[in-house]
Amino acid sequence: MGAVGSSADNALAESFNATLKRETLAGATGWNTPAEARRAVFAWATRYNTRRRHSACGQASPNDYEARRAPATLPSAA
Repeated sequence: MGAVGSSADNALAESFNATLKRETLAGATGWNTPAEARRAVFAWATRYNTRRRHSACGQASPNDYEARRAPATLPSAA
């Protein structure tokens, strides 16, 4: 175990795994194949990273936050 804030501190990973288990795996009766389990985790990760509201974004999803901050038109490539 490392000190808090060091590269050996795994609190972030433990928090992520606990959230994954709580929101996806807890209460699941099981999956018929490993592929179904992978799809369930992938769907959760996609939602977690793109559509779930985050406090760092002012309680907006990352997609909404980026859409609000993006310029109306992007410059064309030269």
